[in-house]
Amino acid sequence: MLTADAEPGSVLPALTLLPHRVRTATPQVMALLEVGSPEVVLVDARTDLIKSRRLCRLLGNARAVPVIAVLTDDGLVAVSGEWVVEEILLTKASPAEVEARLRLLRTRSASTSAPGAAIVLGELVIDELAHSARLRGRLLELTSKEFELLKHLGRHAGRVFTRDQLLQEVWGHEFLGGIRTVDVHVRRLRAKLGSEHAQMIGTVRNVGYKLEQPFLPARPATNQLQPL
Repeated sequence: MLTADAEPGSVLPALTLLPHRVRTATPQVMALLEVGSPEVVLVDARTDLIKSRRLCRLLGNARAVPVIAVLTDDGLVAVSGEWVVEEILLTKASPAEVEARLRLLRTRSASTSAPGAAIVLGELVIDELAHSARLRGRLLELTSKEFELLKHLGRHAGRVFTRDQLLQEVWGHEFLGGIRTVDVHVRRLRAKLGSEHAQMIGTVRNVGYKLEQPFLPARPATNQLQPL
């Protein structure tokens, strides 16, 4: 939970009644780099809606973790697809509602990350079973390591990986090459994606690389929060 409140339990009181391990941090993206791999990120959006929207957008572009904005009734009118959140919760939500929405998020995350499933990111389709990737229907001629790198970034689209992390997770612990290997493969991937789509693999200065998530269109306001 990202909040500046001295009493985090007041952000979503129902959460304190549920058996979930909750860690709190200051409301900034860099705070998440120090807390491992959370299943979901809750953003305290009860007061400053402009700053909260900015933080949610940054989180959506920086990590492949579902983001939930916690709002008051008055804040609902400001929510749109520009927030880039998976879900919203009212601070007065009951324990049953909070648990149900968390359960649905976990189910959706598991279904989209099932081993062997095709990874679809806008016009980019990464087919693990066929060991192939297509962009706008065009087959990309990738080497084995280029495909593995693209697949890894695609499976965790939006999440930033350091070069060391990519070396360990794509090349393996026994690889003896240096981190420049990652830079070379990223450069080759961008070239094969073409100038129009090269920016899909983003560089986060002084951190590493990520595969950009496609823009999600705004949802109708009436569907932002449906009764269970």
